[in-house]
Amino acid sequence: MFTRPRIIPTLLIDNRDLIKTVNFDKRTYLGDPVNAVKIFNRKGIDELSILDIGATKNNREPDYELLKDIASEAFMPLSYGGGINNIAQIHDLLAIGYEKIIINSMLVKNPQLIKQASEMFGSQSIVASIDVKKVNGYYKCFVNDGEEITEEVPIDLAKKAESLGAGEIILNSIDKDGLMSGYDIKLVSSVADAVKMPVIAIGGAGSIKDLKEVLSDGHAHAAAGGSMFVYYGRLKAVLITAPNEQELIEAGIYTI
Repeated sequence: MFTRPRIIPTLLIDNRDLIKTVNFDKRTYLGDPVNAVKIFNRKGIDELSILDIGATKNNREPDYELLKDIASEAFMPLSYGGGINNIAQIHDLLAIGYEKIIINSMLVKNPQLIKQASEMFGSQSIVASIDVKKVNGYYKCFVNDGEEITEEVPIDLAKKAESLGAGEIILNSIDKDGLMSGYDIKLVSSVADAVKMPVIAIGGAGSIKDLKEVLSDGHAHAAAGGSMFVYYGRLKAVLITAPNEQELIEAGIYTI
């Protein structure tokens, strides 16, 4: 585990709404994403990830107007994914204040975009996103917001992303998405141990204990989550929140 691993809330948007999914399917409307960003500003988080989950499958451009509004309110580093399929989009998103661009479907459909983007903008700006689901007991990679299965398996696709020049990997378990039951440690550790680049785990975070487990046992470099940062309590009342620094120190995630 690194001395200060990153904890990254991930906000899902679609048609300008802030939403949350379960297994990439069942959706709950949560409100205005810009308001959520304003609240996260006061939480002192390390980084914030914005994913437009409807952009690619509906063949939409990134919503630059909304993304500008978010960037103007955010005091933390931002990453964005959704609908990315060309260099011009990446240039425009970096120009309006997003430090990292997350690429999912094009990693499989047009891998040279990763190579070209990393050479043009630097590996630190390009994040490869890998969505994984078990099919007949085996891990398979999906694209297009989890709707399209590929022939890729997570370890091989992660190695491909690394060879293309991506600076990080976001590894997302579709099976764990929204359940708040803990990460798929086997999946995360298998990928993290197979590549030299940082792996950000997402899918299943429900507690500080889960964050610590994926960082220690899963060998992830960063722990991301959705539900844990937007819900509170057994009934999942909507509440934008994040563990504070003292809580993370006490849990042994941060060391002094």
